[in-house]
This record gives sequence, structure tokens and C-alpha cells, in this order.
Amino acid sequence: MRRLLVFSDLDGSLLDHDSYDYTPALPAIAEIYARGGILVLASSKTAAEMLPLHHDLGLGDTPMIVENGAACVSPEGIGSKTADYRAIRQVLSTLNAPFRGFGDMSVAEVSAQTGLSHLQAERAKARQFSEPGLWQGDAHQHAAFLAALARHGINASRGGRFLTLSFGASKADQMVRLRQRYRGCFTIAIGDAPNDFDMIAAADRGVVIRNPHSPDLPRFQHEHRILRTEHSGPDGWYAAVMQLLSDWDQEQKGTATHG
Repeated sequence: MRRLLVFSDLDGSLLDHDSYDYTPALPAIAEIYARGGILVLASSKTAAEMLPLHHDLGLGDTPMIVENGAACVSPEGIGSKTADYRAIRQVLSTLNAPFRGFGDMSVAEVSAQTGLSHLQAERAKARQFSEPGLWQGDAHQHAAFLAALARHGINASRGGRFLTLSFGASKADQMVRLRQRYRGCFTIAIGDAPNDFDMIAAADRGVVIRNPHSPDLPRFQHEHRILRTEHSGPDGWYAAVMQLLSDWDQEQKGTATHG
């Protein structure tokens, strides 16, 4: 039997966009566990931010995809490496662009921009591999900014609220690497924002959570493998996962019957 591997974005997907509540999704998470499945959190959040949720969900030694895919870390292996982050901040200091990153913001400002508590905002500022921020310029400046970043090997990915800068690895890249570790697995990827598109596209089945704060994600090349939810946040997450698990159960029964 193939191992079930579920990759999930957090903000606006597993977590409510405003309250960060995930309670409605818990029964579906329990059903994933009941089938021997693995839930991999994949977020633009830092490892420090994700660790409490990882612990609360009982994910054990399951790795986390952090900072928009800039790294994949185990809960025991969270270290203090900050070379990538310092390099990004150094490049930004030379560009004089209308981009305000978390490194430019106080804890109070990050809290105000994100709705996070003071402690959570401190964790959000504990960057190691990437820099999220607010773009405050026009389209022409934006194009020049992206070109300048690219010359330094830095790419920019648009999430639900922020533009996140990193040295190129994505959620999809990390998902592919983990899929190679768990060979023969069946993958589900769940997200709600442009920075989730490639991860969703690369999975066996993808879920687009309705995002009332941004336009719908464009159609995928294999749209028939994509489930788009009616509800947003953890309510949509629950409904989509339960439907896909039902499909999974039917597939496994069929395999057993004809095996």
C-alpha cells in the first residue's frame, strides 16, 4: 500500500486567515493519522513560529518546510544558521527599493501587519533563510526590483500578504525531495496563494483553498487533479481532505480487490 503524504500551507489554509484557528481541521487530521499518513507543514513561517503548532498536532519527528520552502528542517534540528538571511538583508541595503521587510519592522509593527501576538511576532522575525515584506512601489519599480534581486541569485515569491525573498528553493522543491525520501508515496498538497501553486501542481492531488483576500489561482495544466473548495481556511481544508481520503479509501479497496 502506498504511503499517504499530505503537504499543507498554513495561513489561510490549515489556519484561519485572521484568527489562526485550526480546530475545524482536527477531525480530518485524525483521519490522516488513522490511515498511517504523514502531515508535512509547509509555510512561509519560520521554524520558531511553526514548532509550537508542530508540537500541538503531534507531528513527532516529521520535517517542516519553512520560510516558503527556503529550507526543510526537523524539529530537533532547528539551529541558528542565519547566513542566507544576512546575505539577503545586505543586498536589500544596496538597492534602496520601496520594500519594507520584517527586518525593517519592529515586533509591534510585525504584530500589527500580521495579527500575530507579540510573542508570535518575535518568532516571525527570527528569520534564517528568507525575508518577507511589503512592496510599496509601482509596477515599473517592481520589475526593476525583481531584476536586481535576480542578479544576486535572489527570487521573490508572492504569498497571501507578503512578498518573500529567498535564494530560490520553493515549497515544491522541498516536497519533491521529501517524496523521494518516502518513495512510493501518494501526495496531496494544499494551499491558497500563488506561492503554493507549484507545490499543488506537483502533487498527485492538489487542493486550492478559497482565499477571499486574493484572486483565484489560475487553472492548472492537470486541472482534473485539483479540488477547489467552497469554504476558506480550516473549514475548506476539512471538507477537501475528507473528500480526498474517501477517494483514497475507494482506490485502496479497488487495489486490494484486483491485487
